[in-house]
Amino acid sequence: MIGCPDPECKKGSVEIDLCRGIIPSELFDRRNIALCEDIVGGDKFYCPFKDCSALLINDGAVEINETECPHCHRLFCASCRVPWHHGIKCKEFKKLGDDEKGQDDLALKKLADKKKWQRCPKCKMYVERIDGCEYMFCRCRHTFCYLCASPITSGGHQCRK
Repeated sequence: MIGCPDPECKKGSVEIDLCRGIIPSELFDRRNIALCEDIVGGDKFYCPFKDCSALLINDGAVEINETECPHCHRLFCASCRVPWHHGIKCKEFKKLGDDEKGQDDLALKKLADKKKWQRCPKCKMYVERIDGCEYMFCRCRHTFCYLCASPITSGGHQCRK
């Protein structure tokens, strides 16, 4: 039901289906979709792939991470609501900067974790210690401990690890 279109009429209403001939079909369809979304309730979200954006519903029955969109059939993380971040836990993924969340970046992070590389706390570049002490001198000229990533000053360093 919608209110009467006559501005003088305060009590009347019109059944929406009777207006089908005068309301543009796109507007009518958008209204029906919005009504369906309202009725569904629950935790609604959209497929994270821009060329899909299908409406999905988390019914909360089971906590899941790796999920396949039923429309585009691509994998995404239902918890983070982003394309699937294979090999990286959600907690770690959320700590990454926006410029570190691409597939290539995730593959590099996975390799760095496997090889036990450390990141320079100043410039964030990965460094690999082949042998010798834990004292690192990065190409950005920052000095830090390879084990705990704490800066090393002229006063020495007590490693936290």
